[in-house]
Amino acid sequence: MRSSLALAILSALALPAQALEIDGRIDPAEWADARHVTEFRLTQPLSWGSAPQPTEAWVKATPEGLAIAFRNQQSADAPRTRHRTRRDESAPMDRVNVGVDFDGDGRTGYNFMVTLADGIADEIVTNENSFRNDWDGNWQHAVTEDDAGWSVEILIPWYIAPMRKADGDTRTIGLYMDRVIGATGERVASVNANWVRPRYLSDFEKVEVATYTQSLLAVTPYVVGVHDQVGGGQQFDAGADIFWKPNGQTQLTATVNPDFGQVESDDLVINFGAEESFFSDKRPFFTENQGVFDFGLLLDNSQLIYTRRVGGHSDDGDGPAEIAAAVKLNGSLGATNYGLMLAEEKGDAGRSFSALRLQRELGAHSMGLLATHVDRPWLQREASVVGVDHRWKAGDKVTVVANAVVSDIRDDNTLEVGGVPTVVADDSRDVGATLVVNYEMNPRWRQQWLAMHFGGAFEINDFGYLSRNDLNYGHWQVSRRFSNLPANSAYSSVDLRLRAIGIDNDDGLRLQRQFRAIAQSQRRDGGDEFAQLNVNSASYDDLLTRGGNALYRPPNASLNWERFRPRKGDWSWKAEASVSGGGLSGNRQLGLDTYIEPTYYVSDALNVFAGLSTELTPDWLVWQYDNIVGRYRERALSLSAGMNWAIGQRQELRVKLQAIGLDAELKQAVEVQPGGRAQAVEPTGAPVTDFSLRNLGFQVRYRYELAPLSHLYVVYGRGGYMLDEFSAGTDEQWRDSFSLRDSEQLLVKLSYRFEL
Repeated sequence: MRSSLALAILSALALPAQALEIDGRIDPAEWADARHVTEFRLTQPLSWGSAPQPTEAWVKATPEGLAIAFRNQQSADAPRTRHRTRRDESAPMDRVNVGVDFDGDGRTGYNFMVTLADGIADEIVTNENSFRNDWDGNWQHAVTEDDAGWSVEILIPWYIAPMRKADGDTRTIGLYMDRVIGATGERVASVNANWVRPRYLSDFEKVEVATYTQSLLAVTPYVVGVHDQVGGGQQFDAGADIFWKPNGQTQLTATVNPDFGQVESDDLVINFGAEESFFSDKRPFFTENQGVFDFGLLLDNSQLIYTRRVGGHSDDGDGPAEIAAAVKLNGSLGATNYGLMLAEEKGDAGRSFSALRLQRELGAHSMGLLATHVDRPWLQREASVVGVDHRWKAGDKVTVVANAVVSDIRDDNTLEVGGVPTVVADDSRDVGATLVVNYEMNPRWRQQWLAMHFGGAFEINDFGYLSRNDLNYGHWQVSRRFSNLPANSAYSSVDLRLRAIGIDNDDGLRLQRQFRAIAQSQRRDGGDEFAQLNVNSASYDDLLTRGGNALYRPPNASLNWERFRPRKGDWSWKAEASVSGGGLSGNRQLGLDTYIEPTYYVSDALNVFAGLSTELTPDWLVWQYDNIVGRYRERALSLSAGMNWAIGQRQELRVKLQAIGLDAELKQAVEVQPGGRAQAVEPTGAPVTDFSLRNLGFQVRYRYELAPLSHLYVVYGRGGYMLDEFSAGTDEQWRDSFSLRDSEQLLVKLSYRFEL
């Protein structure tokens, strides 16, 4: 194995250093005092075999930041992928990654990716292997290419992330470097780590580098103007984001009158279910070093802080709330990391949000606390949540992660008592807890045990996100990884997982009993493939009637398949298909969903795509009112199309179109009885009828990068939604969606980052 990085770095202190120029040309004089890494081995497939293409890297700590260089040889039998990508776009391209855990404790990491076409992505890594690409950092990168291969140089400033104070002249960091060959999907790394395993951050190589610190004050003012093409009139606004890092241990981020105009449009979602749709956040203030506040509850997308709540729908129902100001303080005191966040909305209906996060490493144990509070004066409601999380590395093979959360809600309702307005408190308190145990028996076999409990009055959605409470969940999973497949196989690796799932609510009602089989594969063409089989026994749905009687549902099954093939020549494509039973018919009537999306590359800088989706659900259940449910034959057709044009290194033009047509033909109206059975009825309340809808989202966005993290945006957007209480046919609704014009806006935004 390699010698310690500390030897190279510390010996370099005695030598005259030559300043680095990040130009993609690896000058031997500039990197003479760097540590030279020549051993890279396969981690995708996860075999730790020899690298198929020679790869080497250099690492050195400088006063300006952590510097890394890659030299990637690439023979003619491994075609190079050079097409341009948007920032943070995931694509099967030739690329390199650098993972850095600045505190070396496995708590928070940062991933920096550079492609052969000099495209970049940056991500925050928490909870060992959870990646979030919402954050954008300011770091340097450059790429050069020649006949034998290509080279990359990267410089990551020390101010890019908060880090604990070093003890002496060196600090211990976690370091990971890899290179991906786009044509085959093969990945080679400097350390035997992979995010598909229970531990990823903890497997980074612990190395010592010289201690440097940098301070930074950056102010990013913005101005924005919006012209409303439908309602008429114009709106103008201005504000600023402030970033101040006085030293390595403290970082302050603030925003005044932040702009939340849409330059990034959300995907269209049609949701008639009882669970709220989840959307990620791209607003700079809420993504800047947000990783310290991560506190998930294992259920899909669950978290104690869901930043879309801030500036979300106003409590008085008058559109989105306006944010007056927000501030976030991150840092460390000794071995304890902390985070403090405050946000205030404008007006009588404005809410006040606050959060405190503490984390501390205790050898094999990692402890944390997160406390949040939301004051909602318009609703006379206060919500407090306190959670404690614990990670235990129990030896080399077992990892245990647990948390416990308490919610405390106070609702003060004004009622007439004896003709006198009286405030009546309606308080509730409940708990939630999760536990997951990962046991990696050997490089091939692993097991997982997972349990969740959320009480019936457990409530975190004033600031956080939880799709449902009143839940008791458990599963056991066994997995087998196949990495050394024959050379003539279409697959380079296959990961098989078998899972048994049981879910009840607090009343002991069976919500799910499921057997699940998953095959996740990497293919030798650089693409991937996914297949999943779910077999469900009879169970009850206690959410459909929104608090009414739970509905009994017969056994059903579903099979889902996904395939992605990367660019070969001028084309790439992805496809999905699923067959599923459900509703009250079980497996007697099967639904079919399909999706196909080809992408054509006009050049490395310009591509166009068009994805077509069809959906047939023969027994779709939609709640109407009380215990009345409609059974529908549902069909939908949707188009997702667009264009991506990288006009040089600084300019980008994107076109995004989504059009949906849906038709639901009523088969029967039923009433859910107290025992869960559905009985056909003629509703005595509002009639239950056919319905159909159409939805449109269209955006043209031009972006010009004036300087790092400084942009000019010109955005045209149009959209609309129409729900009809009759059946109009899927094709007709889809065609008519293009005429929708509920909103039409032209937005111009200018932001510029001044570093002082």
